[in-house]
Amino acid sequence: MRLTDLQIRKLKPPEQGQKTYFDDTLRGFGVRVSQGGTKSFVVMYGKRRQLRTLGRYPDLALSDARKEAKQVQGEVLGLPPAATALAKLTFAEAREQFLRDSAPRIKASTHGEYARLLHKHFTFEKQLCEVSRADVMQTLSALNNTPSTEHHAFVAVRTMMNWCVRQGLLSVSPVPPLRFSTKSRSRILTDDELKLVWQRAEEVGYPYGRIVQLLILTGQRRGEIAGLRRSWIEGNTITFPEGFTKNKREHRIPIGELTQQLIANLPGDVDLLFPSRHGDDRPFSGWSKAKRQFDEPLTIAPFVLHDFRRTYSSNLAKLGVPIHVTEKLLNHMSGSMSGVAGVYNRHSYWEEMCEAVFQFHKSLQAVAQDRFAEAESA
Repeated sequence: MRLTDLQIRKLKPPEQGQKTYFDDTLRGFGVRVSQGGTKSFVVMYGKRRQLRTLGRYPDLALSDARKEAKQVQGEVLGLPPAATALAKLTFAEAREQFLRDSAPRIKASTHGEYARLLHKHFTFEKQLCEVSRADVMQTLSALNNTPSTEHHAFVAVRTMMNWCVRQGLLSVSPVPPLRFSTKSRSRILTDDELKLVWQRAEEVGYPYGRIVQLLILTGQRRGEIAGLRRSWIEGNTITFPEGFTKNKREHRIPIGELTQQLIANLPGDVDLLFPSRHGDDRPFSGWSKAKRQFDEPLTIAPFVLHDFRRTYSSNLAKLGVPIHVTEKLLNHMSGSMSGVAGVYNRHSYWEEMCEAVFQFHKSLQAVAQDRFAEAESA
């Protein structure tokens, strides 16, 4: 068990003799409960697994008992004073050591994100060894409304605490060992929210703002739009080649006039519509930073780019578009287009897809009136 003051107070005396309960977070440290109800902190040390009594509870505080246990174990192992003092590091000091040590070992963008998350969300003013699982989970719970941030913060603090264990600063990480699971998403943006996002995308412009607008207009995945090439576009058709999409199949979709106009007005003359700043042959990257800057002035509930895809599907449903046509537009191989139906139904539904896209663009006139009015007159 993980010893806490509450757990220790709840421990019942054995019917006879003594019983020792060891702490999961510090190997060899525990509390011994006697038949008469006396509770004493103990530490196991040495090859012979000897027990030393540290003091009675609650005269000796749990946090102080842990410190003494670490000192005893360090002395028995013959560690120099500097090594035993590591256990007295504050969380802030350990955080800075982790960031310094990891800087040359991981990508600069990942290191920068770890530093931002750890400084912003994990501000424990206590010693490293006193940071509990409850402290960590309470911090993460405060981020429930932003699942993506919650998950990335979890990864950052888990990485740091695992490093602390490897360095001998902690015996056990207080962060849960299992992968942190975020809530399943069901976010669909309203028409008013789409309008605000569209206007913000107009302000941001190329490249990220234009990517956002194409995601709204086409319902495709962000990697598909970021990697889109001019050579894949012909008239009102985009053909994603075999092997590029998620299911590795060729994906052909019609596009409306506004989508065509947006693409025609993009700057640059290389094949990639959104090349990376690191080279014309690499697609746009830097999603996290671009999203943070994009969201700053927005006053709507948090969303992720994949929500545009769900919103696109929902809006097609409102227009009465059959589900099998929507799945063709989204390149879904599940649902109505899976299994036997997917094998034997080879109809392309191209005309139905074109009509669905036309009706969808028509319905978006209220979302970005000026922009769509311009497209209609072009």
